[in-house]
Amino acid sequence: MHQSVTSASSQERFAKPLFLVTIVTGSFLLFLTQPMIGRMALPRLGGAPAVWNSAMLVYQALLLGGYAYAHGIARLPPRRQAGLHLALFGAAALWLPIGLSSALPPANFAPALWVPWFLIASIGPLFFIISAQAPLMQRWYALETSRGDPYPLYAASNLGSFAGLISYPLIVEPLLSLEQQSRLWTAGFILLLALVIGCAVTVPRHAAIANVGERSPSPSGRRVLHWIALAAVPSGLMLSTTTHLTTDIVAMPLLWALPLGLYLLSFSVAFAARRGPADLVSAVAPFVILGAGAFAFASGTQRPIFAATLGLGLLFVVAVTLHAQMYRLRPDVDRLTGFYLAMSLGGVVGGVFCALAAPILLDWAYEHPLLIVAAALLIPAQSYISAVDRLWSDPVWGGRLTMSLPLLALLLSLAGIDGFGLPDAVAYGASGIIALLALLSLGRRWVFAACLAALMLSYGGWNTLRLTVSDVRTRSYFGVYTVGSVEDGNATMLTHGTTLHGIQSRIPGAELAPTTYYVPGSGVAHVLSVAPELFGADADIGIVGLGTGTLACYAEPGQRWRFFEIDPAVVRIATESGYFTYVENCAPQADIVLGDARLTLEGLEPGTLDILAVDAFSSDSVPIHLLTREAFQVYARALQPRGILLVHISNRYLDLEPVLAAAARRGGWKAALLDYRPEDDAKDYATASVWVAMAKDPEVLGRMMVSSGSNGRWRDLESQRGFAGWSDDYASILPLIEGWTE
Repeated sequence: MHQSVTSASSQERFAKPLFLVTIVTGSFLLFLTQPMIGRMALPRLGGAPAVWNSAMLVYQALLLGGYAYAHGIARLPPRRQAGLHLALFGAAALWLPIGLSSALPPANFAPALWVPWFLIASIGPLFFIISAQAPLMQRWYALETSRGDPYPLYAASNLGSFAGLISYPLIVEPLLSLEQQSRLWTAGFILLLALVIGCAVTVPRHAAIANVGERSPSPSGRRVLHWIALAAVPSGLMLSTTTHLTTDIVAMPLLWALPLGLYLLSFSVAFAARRGPADLVSAVAPFVILGAGAFAFASGTQRPIFAATLGLGLLFVVAVTLHAQMYRLRPDVDRLTGFYLAMSLGGVVGGVFCALAAPILLDWAYEHPLLIVAAALLIPAQSYISAVDRLWSDPVWGGRLTMSLPLLALLLSLAGIDGFGLPDAVAYGASGIIALLALLSLGRRWVFAACLAALMLSYGGWNTLRLTVSDVRTRSYFGVYTVGSVEDGNATMLTHGTTLHGIQSRIPGAELAPTTYYVPGSGVAHVLSVAPELFGADADIGIVGLGTGTLACYAEPGQRWRFFEIDPAVVRIATESGYFTYVENCAPQADIVLGDARLTLEGLEPGTLDILAVDAFSSDSVPIHLLTREAFQVYARALQPRGILLVHISNRYLDLEPVLAAAARRGGWKAALLDYRPEDDAKDYATASVWVAMAKDPEVLGRMMVSSGSNGRWRDLESQRGFAGWSDDYASILPLIEGWTE
């Protein structure tokens, strides 16, 4: 008897570390899966945001399914739970090693339908069974009542998730090929299976009947909806912050990982056993929401680091506060799996709103300020000044303030409209008064949220709404495109977030002159201008990326031009909106092929093109799959043997020259680079650009340089020591980030 008690005591001593390691390992593998599978799928599915939105919803849906499964089997006796769970683990192992299905997308496939099926067929069972680990292991842990509260284990779970997320771009991707990553993940899955078996062994026998049923009162429908809302707002705000930062502030590489990482860390703070940090963040949350949320409509391009820090800080504070409120409202342990199921459902709701509904219903990222206002409604109501609280509690004064403060704040916000021509001091003064009204309304959720919304409108909100009404903005899954005027008023420009996509002059006689990255001094201009001399009057020319259609102004009679464009919205802007007329006047017969360029180029007959210009890199979001070794094989196949490939590699944050140098070296290309810098007094809306010209036949490049008179302006590419280039199996941007040191 004594030996049995000693054995049980020894077993319990290792129970908590075992469950902790199991939960952390499962969460690590789960969030390692997302970027890894995304990288594997990139060459096959392309880089369309619609594809990534569909993929994210698949992950959230599988996570919801895993939580529902954990909730369902929690009613079974523990031994049956363990047997069923281990059996499903074994069935999921049939999908090892982790990778993609061999299925190929059909012609003109709809990503919203085909991509979910493809991903579920590839990793569905593996992702599903691992996603159940966090709630199910906590439930097993709580079957022995002496072990204490299982909810803090969820904090450790999200530390594991954060580690999996951040280790991929920083460690796994730079060091391992995709095949090696698959082997590493498979080994992790086997380790997790062993840990789950160990957890099943520690489940006490006396818990076979006791502690299994749900004995505490069932939560009300209102409480469940409250849980869902508390989970939905941080989930949506994480996605909207990512969109806001990477399009309207700064499109910096790896920036997408920061919002998701902070979102995961918020759970670790909110569910921790020590409540001090979560309570402190909750106490300051109204002030952070007011101070940082006020700039939800304001452009952060002038001070991008400050604006990005403000946005990320706001996300973290909101996520910690709302998740901490969920923790305070958590049910008894016997209702644990249902609680996590509601949390997962809230995450899906937030994801669907931002990933699918908002791009269809809204022409700008309005979901971002809307979610901030929703957060103001959900944070715990607390009063900070007793005298003000007494005023609000008075039946007469409370009613007057409730009606008057929002109306006054709305009227004051009108001072922020540019068209009124008010001095900046007046506009800032009005915003300051609105902020004071919001502070007076602390503790009154609806009034505080209304004042916050008015403050947002005063800082750029009205001007943003005006662009919506004037119909100069278009939104698609690929981003927000805005048509506007340059500062001198003599030209129309197209921007995608903070990135310039083209300018067309309005000056009579100069309407069809090439501008921006395509002016006569640029690398692409030197090649296209001598196409008749190199390839004859009937040259076949392909352009990846339509933009405003500026390159069409180099088209000559008899030539065949094809534009390969992924976004139908860009096609409408360049050909139907009336804002830009390059295609209409210069190349009206040009073919416009919709779809990811790499996939559509594979459909061309070999040797079709004489010149192919890949202009997908003027934005700072780099489509890696268009710069891999396999991509250059596609380009070589599409070009005739003496054809010329042009690649635009202008970028504010990455030095892409080593990528092109490595691709040229491995693919047998002769390559040269032209770094164009316009003169300070240039009047043709010229911008700096970096173009690389490549050809299998060195003589063709020489003839091009002589014919265009640019022989002394091109130089050889410089390689980077130790950098072997990108392939579909291996690619990392870390060695290419400006200022990065190994």
